[in-house]
Amino acid sequence: MGVHSKVTIAALAATTLAAAAPVMAQGFPTKPVTMIVPFAAGGPTDVVARALAESMRKSLGQTVVVENVGGAGGTIGTARVAHAKNDGYTVLLMHIGFSTAPALYRKLSYNQATDFQPIGLTVEVPMTMIGRDNFPANNVKEFLAYAKANADKLSMANAGIGSASHLCGLMFLSTLGANIQTVPYNGTAPAMNDLLGKHVDFMCDQTTNTTGQIKAGKVKAYAVTSMSRLPSFPDLPTLNESGMKDFTVGIWHGLWAPKGTSPEIVAKLESSLKAGLTDPAFKKHMADLGAIVLDDKATPAALDSLVKSETAKWGAVIKKAGVYAD
Repeated sequence: MGVHSKVTIAALAATTLAAAAPVMAQGFPTKPVTMIVPFAAGGPTDVVARALAESMRKSLGQTVVVENVGGAGGTIGTARVAHAKNDGYTVLLMHIGFSTAPALYRKLSYNQATDFQPIGLTVEVPMTMIGRDNFPANNVKEFLAYAKANADKLSMANAGIGSASHLCGLMFLSTLGANIQTVPYNGTAPAMNDLLGKHVDFMCDQTTNTTGQIKAGKVKAYAVTSMSRLPSFPDLPTLNESGMKDFTVGIWHGLWAPKGTSPEIVAKLESSLKAGLTDPAFKKHMADLGAIVLDDKATPAALDSLVKSETAKWGAVIKKAGVYAD
């Protein structure tokens, strides 16, 4: 075989492989897609994931399996996706912790900026400031005054370093100007259980986790962390209107694939995400939990832009607080 023939065969092979990629993408998905949630089952992010997985199933035509890979503030599950095969069959649903991990953790087994392909934003979940049902304060004004005056006697629960409740707590204590003991737990459920058991005094957590307890009267609700009041809790004031000027913490959630996932597959996942977010059943479920559906921001560009700005914002907050995880 001559040199010319070898070159021709090599060129044909390369052309065939290049043409095969779009063909493979056109058939995607041909099997279930796994959505990694880097937190325990039953937590706020898991609640969003399971509802979204069901709504995306309708447009994908394949089951979306939610797999909980918890630990280390969500970084273990996030790393799983960073190192997964980039064929579209493994995606990550993660919250604001995606942006805070680089500042919180001295060493990560992935690079947040280079190991992921953004697909789009999903929902934003406001936080609620809640206390044990026998906490002395009966409204937000009394709560803020009591917390500041009795800082050395109080305890504030969170779901662990890097969790949404931890981040909200950092900003709350910084804004309040008080040094209150924080009690980290291994997840949202044990933190809530100890609040219900009156072993801790208060916590800040997502409406997807607190709505049921508030409506059942098992905790005292004082305020929300959004800039405006929530339709689901119209009588709860915002911390911003209660004297904590510009205090706003919204726990956004995004969807990512491993870096190198083909543009055609990313486009299919983005299309399915948009369809899932506009599904009436999904929208109602999120509204009932006080979550805001971000269907107008379900794009790679919107998620990428937000991650960059949030990484800078929270990096400064975490550095000021001097909080780090090994």
